[in-house]
Amino acid sequence: MTAVAYVASGAALVLILGYLRLRYFDFAAQHPADYAEGTGEAFDLRTHLNGPMICEGVIYGPTGRVTSRFVADMEARWEGNQGVMHEHFRYDSGSEQHRKWTLTLGNDGRIRATAPDLVGEGHGQQSGPTVQLRYRLRLDDDAGGHVLDTVDWMYLAPNGTIVNRSQFRKFGVKVAELVATMRRKDAAA
Repeated sequence: MTAVAYVASGAALVLILGYLRLRYFDFAAQHPADYAEGTGEAFDLRTHLNGPMICEGVIYGPTGRVTSRFVADMEARWEGNQGVMHEHFRYDSGSEQHRKWTLTLGNDGRIRATAPDLVGEGHGQQSGPTVQLRYRLRLDDDAGGHVLDTVDWMYLAPNGTIVNRSQFRKFGVKVAELVATMRRKDAAA
């Protein structure tokens, strides 16, 4: 075998292993059905993501180092299967961000989400003690205006706290990750 064939074979093997890792062993490989038979209380957006909440978290950059820390006040209100959530983020840099989500919950647990900085509509699913949401997020112009493919997973802890992990990708490459907790303000006091 020639040197070129060895290099081509090695490159093909690396690509195949990378694909298999992403498809079967990475954060993005989770599916709502993986948690359908979860023990404990089922996650219901209308119950667990409702009323005034406090959120605390960190954002990791592409190298895995913390690039930002934040605290957010959230307020979600539901009328039947329609919900609106307002978020007010305060970052360690001193900057602030306001977001408004509009959420629609189907009778089968499917979720549709819109927000001014989403490209199109987000889609997700409640399943057991989890919620998954996928959407395309357009960053502010001062952050480059990039559009990132986002996967959010929220996990309901036994005490009602929500643990949120999100990954942001550009061209399939992870560029950031967020880890945060959300809990009712009355529980946070």
